[in-house]
Amino acid sequence: MKFRCERDVLAEALATAGRAVSSRGGSLPVLAGLRLELHDNSLTVTGSDLDLTITSSIEVAGVDDGVVVIPSKLVADVVRAIEPGAVTLELADGDVQIAGGRSDFSLRTIAAEEFPQVGVATGEAMTIDAKALADALRQVVPAASADDSRPILTGVLLAAEPNGLRLVATDSYRLAVRDLPGTSILAEGQQVLVPSRALAELGRVIGTTEEITLHLGDNEASFSIGTTVLTTRLIEGDFPNYRGLIPENHPNNLVVSRGELLDAIRRVRLLAQESTPLRMAMTADGLELIAMTQDVGQAHEAIDATYDGLDLTVAFNPEYLLTGVEVSTGEEIRLETVDALKPAVLRSVGDEDFLYLLMPVRVS
Repeated sequence: MKFRCERDVLAEALATAGRAVSSRGGSLPVLAGLRLELHDNSLTVTGSDLDLTITSSIEVAGVDDGVVVIPSKLVADVVRAIEPGAVTLELADGDVQIAGGRSDFSLRTIAAEEFPQVGVATGEAMTIDAKALADALRQVVPAASADDSRPILTGVLLAAEPNGLRLVATDSYRLAVRDLPGTSILAEGQQVLVPSRALAELGRVIGTTEEITLHLGDNEASFSIGTTVLTTRLIEGDFPNYRGLIPENHPNNLVVSRGELLDAIRRVRLLAQESTPLRMAMTADGLELIAMTQDVGQAHEAIDATYDGLDLTVAFNPEYLLTGVEVSTGEEIRLETVDALKPAVLRSVGDEDFLYLLMPVRVS
């Protein structure tokens, strides 16, 4: 194998495919590497942890076709460290020689035949508006669980709704629901559970792409973004009945500036340490945020707000609350509450396509 390529182009392809390489290691050492395959002037870089696979294809000046597997982090760091300009990569005597500028590196390789064959979903091709999906992923993915002991909750539910596509995620402490009206990529009543890690990586590689092509198989899904293909295994199992978690009526409604609330939460949470909840005291006079940590101190901040309901103080995990406000859109948000112990719902004023539900924290 031998080819020549601009450093920045190669570095981006290595970084993109490298996102699928697991940092936790595993039973297959070859999965710590990136597979580079050259055919004519096309180089395909593949990274995988078996559950998630990312391939990135770029045009290069090819000399000799071939396949090689190189340690992912090392090759990415080496290419990125070389001076800007052309880089030559050549496989010789079992090692990979990487040269650029006045630099010359020799890297040991990993047996390419040990790299697993990764499948690509072969279902019917469907297109999705890339910007709409990117916005939805930004709002929903953070609510998924990171606890692998409950794999169902590490996924994002994609479900067909009468008016389009719905994305849902929950870690049992919060719930995010986003509708994409007019996006009909699933059959009536169909739903699939996609790992949140895969969708988080998808959100990172969307960039300025206008459309994404989706292929759905029985056990996997493939997303094509330009010359990059992301393939992930689907999660098997039944997603929780999230609809029953959303209260039908909220007697208390608070409307507040999203920007002012965001800034205030960031300030007050400095005193919400050691898992201390952040209290929201709502009255006809407005909103007050309160955080108190024993032996550390306390913080109070008043915010102008419109409140309709009984005087109420509700406490939330400050990080979960902050995330909900951050991913909401528009200038104003509405917090709908029942009482201090029932789920609260956060919405953007004038936007019914997204809701963020939070479980309150019991405080004395």
